Amino acid sequence: MQRNFLIKLCYDGSRYHGWQIQENALTVQQVFQEALGKITGLSEDIKACSRTDTGVHAREFCVSLKTESPIPPERLLAALNHYLPEDVAVRSVEQVPLDFHARYSCKGKEYVYQIWNHPVRDPFLRQRALHYWYPIDEALLDRAARHYVGRHDFSSFCTLDRREKGDLTRTVTKSQVTREGDMVLFTVAADGFLYNMVRIMVGTLLRVQQGKLAPEDIPGVLAAQDRRAAGPTAPAWGLYLNRVFY
Repeated sequence: MQRNFLIKLCYDGSRYHGWQIQENALTVQQVFQEALGKITGLSEDIKACSRTDTGVHAREFCVSLKTESPIPPERLLAALNHYLPEDVAVRSVEQVPLDFHARYSCKGKEYVYQIWNHPVRDPFLRQRALHYWYPIDEALLDRAARHYVGRHDFSSFCTLDRREKGDLTRTVTKSQVTREGDMVLFTVAADGFLYNMVRIMVGTLLRVQQGKLAPEDIPGVLAAQDRRAAGPTAPAWGLYLNRVFY
C-alpha cells in the first residue's frame, strides 16, 4: 500500500549547491536521496517545497515522499538521521493524505536574512550571516521594509532566468527589520518568491542605509518593474528558509 509522508528537514547550506540535483555539484537532494535509498532500497517519488540556491540555509524545508515501504514514520526519521551528513537533519516525519504535495499544497513561506552588524567579524558566523560593519539604523530599514507588504509585481526584485516566466506578482504578508544585539534580521513572508527576490530586497534595504534611497522610494522601485531600479543582490549565506505554511 502506498503512503505519503511529509518530511521536515533543516540544513546548513554552506557546502551545497542548493537543494535540487545537479550534475557535478553536491546538493541537499542528492544526500537526502542517497540516505533514503539505503533505507528503502526503492526509487521513491520525492517532491520538495521549493529550491534553495547555493549557500542558502533552511531551518524548515519540506519534502513529500510517496512510498510503498512499510517503515513507520518514527523509524524513518531515526534511519534518515543515521545516514544523513551532520549538516542535514530530519526534524519530523508524518503521514499525510495521498494528494498532499510539498510544493503545490504550500500556502506560503517565510525567510529570514541575518546581518551581523559589528565592526569586527565573528568567525563563528562565517557563511551564516552577512557581515556589515557600518552602523545600521534598523528603524529606518523597517520603515522601508514595510513598503514591500501587499500584492505587487516584483519584477524589480527578480533575477530573470528560464525559471521565471509569466506573472511576477506576489503577495507579501510580512516584512520587517528587527535587531537582536548585533544581529539585524530581515523577516519576510509571502505566498511565493521569485529567483533571488529576498536577497535583492535586502540589497535594496542596504541602499536605504547608505542614503542612496529613501524608505519612501521603495514604491517607485516596485512600480518601475525594472531590475536596475533595485539594489544589488545580497550574498546567499545570510539567507534562511525559516518556515513553510500549509
